[in-house]
Amino acid sequence: MTSSTPQSALSGHPYPGSDPYAAHATGATPHPEMAQNNNYRQPTPLDELNATAQRIAANVERVLVGKPEVVRIALVTLLAEGHLLVEDVPGVGKTSLAKALARSIDCTVSRIQFTPDLLPSDVTGVSIFNRQTNDFEFRPGPVFANIVVGDEINRASPKTQSALLECMEEQQVTVDLNTYQLESPFMVIATQNPIEMEGTYALPEAQRDRFTARVSIGYPDPHAELAMVDEHSGHNPLADLQPVSHADQVRKLIETVRSVLLSPEIRRYAVELVSTTRRLPEIRIGASPRSTLHLVRAARAQAALSGRDFVVPDDIHVVAIPVLAHRLVLTPEAQAGRRSPSELIRTLLRQVPVPQAGAPNSGPVPAPAPDPNAHQHANWQAGPGTAGLHGNR
Repeated sequence: MTSSTPQSALSGHPYPGSDPYAAHATGATPHPEMAQNNNYRQPTPLDELNATAQRIAANVERVLVGKPEVVRIALVTLLAEGHLLVEDVPGVGKTSLAKALARSIDCTVSRIQFTPDLLPSDVTGVSIFNRQTNDFEFRPGPVFANIVVGDEINRASPKTQSALLECMEEQQVTVDLNTYQLESPFMVIATQNPIEMEGTYALPEAQRDRFTARVSIGYPDPHAELAMVDEHSGHNPLADLQPVSHADQVRKLIETVRSVLLSPEIRRYAVELVSTTRRLPEIRIGASPRSTLHLVRAARAQAALSGRDFVVPDDIHVVAIPVLAHRLVLTPEAQAGRRSPSELIRTLLRQVPVPQAGAPNSGPVPAPAPDPNAHQHANWQAGPGTAGLHGNR
């Protein structure tokens, strides 16, 4: 999608007009020409979800060229009410992905540049004494936004990183015994560089487990890189990016995703996949019960983006590696053997029996989706303690 594409011509946008998303607002009137068409039908919530998601994806791909699978995982995470960890080498567009997604939605956005001297109060906010009122008043920090972009999160100390634990899990902030609720939708998009370890602090397991998905962007292919040079060398595409949705609409889409059918067979399948990770000899710490919730929420979002109001096993397969791989802690023997969490998850998807009597028309599931991060460099796997970094993020 080039930056010159008019908004009304975006894929999945059936309504002409200057406003790219006004026609999808609640109570909007369809275009007269379409209303006179006997074949016209009122869009369903799934139709609106797919149209909005396609507009957001097309908008983001104006900045991040040639990575549709990464953009889709970001959208799945947004609709699953989760948080996204973007982990990759410098210069591949981690921050651009986060900022493009944030700017595609007309909502409150804040950015935190994590540095070694950043304090927890710089994230959550602080109480300041007001001489006029002779009392303390709370000044909200940058975490009070719909989308929070945390750049280079592993450069802050663990004390500062822990300031995000409560807001990511409970969508609230507690300061000086007072609890403040965060507005929905709330999403943290954090980036980090897994290669450069000097001056960084590894994310604690409690923090990693709160990220619904981890994704790696990787280098573009030559064709996509040439298109990027042609389109982006003269100007910054982020400067021209306009919102194609808004916070109220995203909240409505999240409600649509919550209503997607999750059959008992699919639930048991998800539980079996996650619990099996705790019994593998190559894994020291398996996936948590929280990861089971994240897995089924992401599968619901994946099903909705596919135009279905029910989840099939293939939806589990598509999101399993991004949702589960970053939570697994391998044994030293597995790391020495250069095993990766993504490889182990892929093996589980082949071994755990797939339910055959799930949602309508589910049927057998094809082979697991290819890992979009298989392009990672071999040296990601070479160093001690880096096993699994090349897996799907």
